[in-house]
Amino acid sequence: MKTFHCQHCGHPIFFENVQCLQCDSQLAFLADRLNMAAVEPLADGGNGLWRPRARGRKASAARYRLCHNHTTQNACNFAVPADDPNPLCVSCRLTRILPDLSQPENPLRWYRLEAAKRRLFYTLAKLGLVATSPPGGQADGPIFEFLADLPGQPVMTGHAQGVITVNVAEADDAERVRRREEMHEPYRTLLGHLRHESGHYYWDRLIDEGGRVEGFREVFGDEQQDYQQALQAHYARGGAVPDWQDHYVSAYASAHPWEDFAETWAHYLHMVDLLETAASYNTRLTIPGQEDLEVEEVVNPLETGRPDFDTLVEQWVPLTLLLNSLNRSLGQEDAYPFALSPGALEKLRYVHDVICQTRSASPEKGAEPRRAEAAAAATAA
Repeated sequence: MKTFHCQHCGHPIFFENVQCLQCDSQLAFLADRLNMAAVEPLADGGNGLWRPRARGRKASAARYRLCHNHTTQNACNFAVPADDPNPLCVSCRLTRILPDLSQPENPLRWYRLEAAKRRLFYTLAKLGLVATSPPGGQADGPIFEFLADLPGQPVMTGHAQGVITVNVAEADDAERVRRREEMHEPYRTLLGHLRHESGHYYWDRLIDEGGRVEGFREVFGDEQQDYQQALQAHYARGGAVPDWQDHYVSAYASAHPWEDFAETWAHYLHMVDLLETAASYNTRLTIPGQEDLEVEEVVNPLETGRPDFDTLVEQWVPLTLLLNSLNRSLGQEDAYPFALSPGALEKLRYVHDVICQTRSASPEKGAEPRRAEAAAAATAA
């Protein structure tokens, strides 16, 4: 995620901010522009409309409403174009079912899930995979259901037919760590869950419906093998096959080609997001001890003039070394507990190529909806 600046005073701001700490301007993310902005209400009241606020410039003619989940729940910082009939922003309208918000633990869980989903939306939009202004108030992208366990009705996180279900207990840090250790996983985050499940959604959209199944099988294997049996075998042997590091980005990826693709997809989103963050700070990289290695400035893979995959990998390796070294300096575990083998890189290259093919056919600020679905307003489960 790149850093942003308040358009009124120039102070650095971040994706989740709702107010500038320098000039006190109200902030909102304008999804149709993929940018954070200082906003101000119209002087005449404007029926709840806001406009971008920029010092020393002519007042913007653009008009927005704040997302319904901001005005009623203070749970979102996205704005909605005034001519969009949907009261929810392009991210919140993707959520079809909420947990019971009358339960005291659920409002914070829901907020954390939506915050992670907004980050997912940003990356997908920058990659041209979701529309930033879908017509008619529609929703573009996977639909989400955030559910809590009920007596005798445990909720399994997963994807089916365009719907991503997430157990809201994953938003509790202690519970997530417990599950991570129980499953022997080195990495488990809310954003990582959403990225992984979005990989299943885009396998349907880009691989199956996109006519790429044969090419997929050449790289990932035959997905026609029984999925449930493959997962049972994975857990029965206590995890991955012995040489999984030679072929997969994670141990879980070895369970089935679908999981391999979803894990690789999530890993690619990790990669481009972290590289964009580093580029926004004008990060220059070299590997300590190799004085003859040219210092390079990290390039932003989400901007026009995108680098090729080899360049991404060349910059990714020293960047993750830096990231892990910084974490260890603070007494923390490695933020990036992975090592990419040639086999895993081949699969990441495949994902990169598929996204680039899709992106090249899409408008610069997000694709037009391929399967626009009018999501019902979020309701309590």
